[in-house]
Formats: sequence, structure tokens, C-alpha cells
Amino acid sequence: MKVEDGKRVSVEYTLRLDDQSVVESNVGKPPLQYTHGSHEIIPGLEQALSGLAVGDAQQVNVAPEDAYGPVNPEAFHEIDKSRVPEGAHKVGAQLVARDQEGHERRLRVHEVRDETVVVDLNHPLAGKTLIFDVKVLAVE
Repeated sequence: MKVEDGKRVSVEYTLRLDDQSVVESNVGKPPLQYTHGSHEIIPGLEQALSGLAVGDAQQVNVAPEDAYGPVNPEAFHEIDKSRVPEGAHKVGAQLVARDQEGHERRLRVHEVRDETVVVDLNHPLAGKTLIFDVKVLAVE
């Protein structure tokens, strides 16, 4: 059976970046399961899996435009240091903010200045080419 729209697909994968650093892997863990064509995974990976069969394995390079998009310069915001917990006054610190409706949004500290902190609301993988080593385990 081949991967096609509406099929429930199980995959094993390792996700790396251009520098070969491993971002995530489910090898030896439960598979990633998704319904093909339902936009549950990034578009570039879903497109690459179309037509594969159980047991097929391949390396997939996904450009930022087909993953988490390019880095959006408008997603950087400078806020007063007093609005950021002291323990997060360091580059790379990750925070969760809530908007007025109570929706959560993840952000990272991009820069720490004397009186302010610059936060980045882009997805951590925005602007990056993603390299997946993927194997189709099941198609139902």
C-alpha cells in the first residue's frame, strides 16, 4: 500500500540541520503517525512521502518555504527587561507568553540589552533547511 491522501501513515525519522546536528529523532521510540493530506506535518515532508510504500526509506531536504518559513524580521520585539523573568535574561532562553485572549505563544530571547530584551517569535526552525532521514513503517 502506498502513501496517499486519507491514509494513516506511520514513519520513523531523524531530523538534522545543515551542520548535521540532530534536532529530533524517534528511532527506537513510537513512530510519528499522521493522516496524509491533512496538513498535520510540514508540507515539504508530506509531499516527499507521497507515493512511498511500507519499508521505503529516503533522505528528504526541506527548504524553509516548505517547512516553518523564512525568518520574519517583524517577529522580533524589544520589551522592557522588567517584563521578563530574571532567569531568562540570557540569549536563547525560551519563554511562553499569553496574549489578551489567553493563547500561548513560544518565544526566545534573541538579545539582552541594558534596559530591554529583544525576543524572537519566529519558530525555532524558521529559515532553516531541514534534513529528514525517514522510513515508512505502516500505511493504513
